[in-house]
Amino acid sequence: MAAETISLGGKGSSLSSSSVYKVSAGVSQSSFAIPQCLTIEEARASLAVLLNKLLLSASYSSSSTVSTVLPVEISESLNSKADGFDFSDIDLTEGECTVLEYSCAPLIAVCSVIDHKSSVLSQIVDAVAALSCEATKSDVTSFSSFDSGDGYGDKDAIAVAGDLKVLLNGSKLVGKKEVEVVSKIPRIHGRFRDTVKNVHAVVRGELNSCVRRGMFGSGNFGTGEALETTLSALSVAIKNIGKCSFVCAKLSFESIEDEDLSNGLLSLFEERCLDYESLKNALSLGIVYRILGWEAVAAFFALQGGELFSEKNVDATGEEPKTGDRKKKNEKKTVLGKGTSILLQFIKDRLLVEDTSSGDRVERLKQCVEKVLGLLNLEDHRFPCFLDKVKEIRHGVTALDTPVFELRETVMGKYGEDSKLIYDIADQGGELCSLRYDLTVPFARYVAMNGITSFKRYQIATVYRRDNPSKGRYREFYQCDLDIAGLFERMGPDFEIVKIMTELLDELQIGDYEVKLSNRKLFDGMLEICGVPPEKFRIICSSIDKLDKQSFEHTADRIRTFVKERGQTMELLSKLRQEGSELLTNESSKEALEDLSIMFEALDRSNCSNRIVFDLSLARGLDYYNGVIFEAVCKAIGAGGRYDNLIGMFGKRKVPAVGMSLGIERVFNILEELQKQQKQVIRSTETQVLVSIVADNKLAEAAELVSQLWAAKIKAEYLVSKRRNKHLDCATESGIPWMVIVGERELSSEEEFQGVHRDSFFDKLLKLLTT
Repeated sequence: MAAETISLGGKGSSLSSSSVYKVSAGVSQSSFAIPQCLTIEEARASLAVLLNKLLLSASYSSSSTVSTVLPVEISESLNSKADGFDFSDIDLTEGECTVLEYSCAPLIAVCSVIDHKSSVLSQIVDAVAALSCEATKSDVTSFSSFDSGDGYGDKDAIAVAGDLKVLLNGSKLVGKKEVEVVSKIPRIHGRFRDTVKNVHAVVRGELNSCVRRGMFGSGNFGTGEALETTLSALSVAIKNIGKCSFVCAKLSFESIEDEDLSNGLLSLFEERCLDYESLKNALSLGIVYRILGWEAVAAFFALQGGELFSEKNVDATGEEPKTGDRKKKNEKKTVLGKGTSILLQFIKDRLLVEDTSSGDRVERLKQCVEKVLGLLNLEDHRFPCFLDKVKEIRHGVTALDTPVFELRETVMGKYGEDSKLIYDIADQGGELCSLRYDLTVPFARYVAMNGITSFKRYQIATVYRRDNPSKGRYREFYQCDLDIAGLFERMGPDFEIVKIMTELLDELQIGDYEVKLSNRKLFDGMLEICGVPPEKFRIICSSIDKLDKQSFEHTADRIRTFVKERGQTMELLSKLRQEGSELLTNESSKEALEDLSIMFEALDRSNCSNRIVFDLSLARGLDYYNGVIFEAVCKAIGAGGRYDNLIGMFGKRKVPAVGMSLGIERVFNILEELQKQQKQVIRSTETQVLVSIVADNKLAEAAELVSQLWAAKIKAEYLVSKRRNKHLDCATESGIPWMVIVGERELSSEEEFQGVHRDSFFDKLLKLLTT
């Protein structure tokens, strides 16, 4: 399988801890001469950081040059299997010597690997803790006490408690008994989450800074101190996470009803994990990962793993269970949380897919434990699937599909002037229908018709617009929508929607972007202050130029004064709320400013306010928006807002809602442009191998070879043709990295095609694809 390409030092590149980690783990069994004390992983990471520093310093420095020799040598070492790397064999320039002396590359590299591993750990630790809460039947009502409501609470503990409540929503197991360690989880995990964010910020800055002579005086002043301070705090937070996880694991093991199973698992745990006293002074990141894996094992067996083994008539002692010990089939099924039930089913599905039936009963139990541990092992190939599942349910969102077309009366009157872009159709029954223009109106209709009062949903589907096709604009295209409907704390859903949008765009790595944000009520209040009649509000929202300048010349000038306001969220908000501001004299704009104040503080504390721009010119949007509105700007890839009245149009009950939409094709266009700028090859297919049979009428031979590759889960295509150029053109145009060419000589020898040579090729091909 082809390795991911990491761009260093070029235009648009931005080195991250995740990239450094991927480079460090890319090639095994390599050794480097500097620095001798580092592991192979750390040495590779150091070279990646050093290479980036060399390239950045060459770009920013005019006096100290960097030759092409050293960067090329380092790059080739990272991308090949060659052992060793020696700087003494290269004539270094003055600029390269400066970078080597002041770059602190090994320190930054080691911190980058730690940053990546701790960041990933912070994404899964809450999910495992939620499983423990259910396994131990703990009372979690204390999770609500962290938010005092005055805005001065522990924001990270509040955030963790909120995530845990989402995972445990609907659970009938929690709330049975008080467990001291469980009540501490929000604060312990909150401190860890906050520390990880601080480490990430410091490391990311150091990764992408250049090195210049005289810039720091003697050495790279400040780098060591900054990293030492943040890592020191991280070390304490990691130890606390490990201790908490260890205790939760022990309690979950004790909660397993089957005594033999509980004792057997505890024996394995104590045999393969450190004891609690040793942990107090020996907790490292690697050990914490191992403990967290065991906590997941314990919770799984306490909640569902026991049933899995009961169905196989397996106990931990290797003896057949007694009939009286078997669980009654008609026993009432346990109701788990919405999030935890998904995680448990995911684990159970993986165990059922991967065979654990070999060996005796005790051996099968050990195999099952190893499978669960593998899901939480960062180095295991199954871990990314588990991480993706945790991310999917992190915000407690449910998938929903809606029809491609709706009754025409459902969609009309919801989009203002854009209603002319709706495709109308007539079905055979004579009812007027329309293709869906967006995913929001069908969602609102669904919520109203089903009497739903609280719902978080996501949907990725096609929408249709009678538009003029151009670059980035299509008549049929995909939208990715996320909506939150229901009564929640003031501005809570609005904050979460914008936060999720920034998370999505950050993970997509589309480059620099900003989210312009305002409030429709603020704009309406501003128009009212300027003397615009209410019936003109939506016209002006579409375009201020449509205002009759003969009748409203003075009004237009006043509006221009307002819409020019744009800036940092809290700073501009403070300006607009100054004593004597006209916006405070209007109820609509005053309420909007109060809402934005709450939202901006939440965004600031969630560390994403650097992406937000408060922009009063943001007024355009669909007619159903009536509160917060926003637009992600990097060629207009996403937008959204609050629509409290839309659901009520389809039913008797008014249900407030807020949502966002991301244009998939526009994201792809941006990513393609970035790849072209970085001179990366854009592949049209994921095919790894092309099986080329250079002959006619040899489908059977092609089928035999390609089926062998398909059976090994290798992405392969085949082509049967006498024309050699056709095979080469196919591989070149599709960017297929490997070809298996079978010519006339191989086909003419039955022994070669059927025998040892074919087996030899297959083994070599597998080795090439997995290195």
